[in-house]
Amino acid sequence: MIHARFQRSALASGPARPVIGVLCCNETRDRPVQAVATRFITPLTRFSDAAVVLVPAVRDDANIAALTLLLDGLMLTGSRSNVAPECYGGAPLPAGQRCDPDRDAVALALAGSMIEAGKPVFGICRGLQEINVLFGGTLSAATCAERHHRGSWDGCYQALFGHGHDVELGAGGVLAETTGRRRMRVNSVHEQGIDRLGTGLIIEATAADDGLIEAVRARPCGADVLGVQWHPEWDADRSAESRAFFGLIGQSLRTAAAAR
Repeated sequence: MIHARFQRSALASGPARPVIGVLCCNETRDRPVQAVATRFITPLTRFSDAAVVLVPAVRDDANIAALTLLLDGLMLTGSRSNVAPECYGGAPLPAGQRCDPDRDAVALALAGSMIEAGKPVFGICRGLQEINVLFGGTLSAATCAERHHRGSWDGCYQALFGHGHDVELGAGGVLAETTGRRRMRVNSVHEQGIDRLGTGLIIEATAADDGLIEAVRARPCGADVLGVQWHPEWDADRSAESRAFFGLIGQSLRTAAAAR
């Protein structure tokens, strides 16, 4: 029999929430592990009002069809790794930049399956880049040229994510409409960026200083596809604009779920 206090906890959890998958990354800590920063999870539960399921980035064990049925939406997270050039026919990455081939395989296959099923897909940082590659676009380290990543992955994360710059939001775009802003300050932590925009993607935001594409959207099969290059999960507890981004995710999840 279930202990009474666990029964009360279940009753207090409230109505069912839409389920969003959050893609993990492959890390090694004396053994292979699946990893995702907690900061990606918390805003999805607090501001998107979603239930989070972690999706392992293990190519040989990924059941794409089952995951597509299970999930109401998908979040492609940021990562310390970059999309491998083999995925988009690009030049080799600069020395020191790491790849995660299993993450690439699962992210592109699952995101493609979700989109075809009419389920929303969202991307942050690496996730934006994966969306662009999925739509046939390319990436390049030259588009960043060390302007958008300062510090070390093994150093102080506060300093790493504290580097910011302004972005301009496109008139009539969902981000401009949701935030009520045409220009805003965002943080910047990435080693490559969009070079050629994927077919069918609409630019939502660009960097004010160098014009780098900072956000894209599409709606190819009836559900939202939205990615940002910056990290709204980092400051969602203190930034109204970041909270608006996660609120938009929640609205999109519920709209897509209601349509099915």
